[in-house]
Amino acid sequence: MLTTTQILAFLLTAVMLTATPGPDNLMVLSVGMSKGRRSGIVFGLGCALGCLSHTVLAVVGVGAILAASPLAFTALKWAGGAYLIWLGIQALRHAGAVRIEGSSNSPAPVDSLRHTFSKGLVANAINPKVVLFFLSFLPQFVDASRGSMELQLGLLGLLFTAQAAVLFGLLGYFSGSVGGWINRKPKVGKWLDRLAGTVFVALGVRMIAVR
Repeated sequence: MLTTTQILAFLLTAVMLTATPGPDNLMVLSVGMSKGRRSGIVFGLGCALGCLSHTVLAVVGVGAILAASPLAFTALKWAGGAYLIWLGIQALRHAGAVRIEGSSNSPAPVDSLRHTFSKGLVANAINPKVVLFFLSFLPQFVDASRGSMELQLGLLGLLFTAQAAVLFGLLGYFSGSVGGWINRKPKVGKWLDRLAGTVFVALGVRMIAVR
């Protein structure tokens, strides 16, 4: 099972990374601004629940690698750490290049909420970059001394999905105000990107360094 320290450290990092401008939350903001807050909320919930498919893949993938050999797991750690460092460098290089498209003043025709939810779910679930992120990010917070790694990965994935649902739902609800504010304050996006880049690099280095 997860300790309180594990949960708090994971949630703090997950919330910070989820709130940083990225493909998912920018899509939520754009949908909310162009189609209304209800569509933004529903699309955001779809994106969040798409994380469950990545959780399953992470649990199965890490479990299979562990069963194969310790050497393979070490290789996964190095590859995952290198990927996180690469993400961090990209975020630092392109800091501030965020622009929210869409306008609440000229709303587009509203899709059915079920269709909007499905689009959010599929947009996240089929994104291979999110699969790689989960494989790299979740194992950072697993404590081998606390029992089953697969169970811990599953619980961490559920926690990530829950916090993403809350944040994406809020983004959808306040999409017009948040999107307009970010567009008017480009320095905010720049510092958020820098913060995310630093966190990614630190996590990658930690993943490679920790035995």
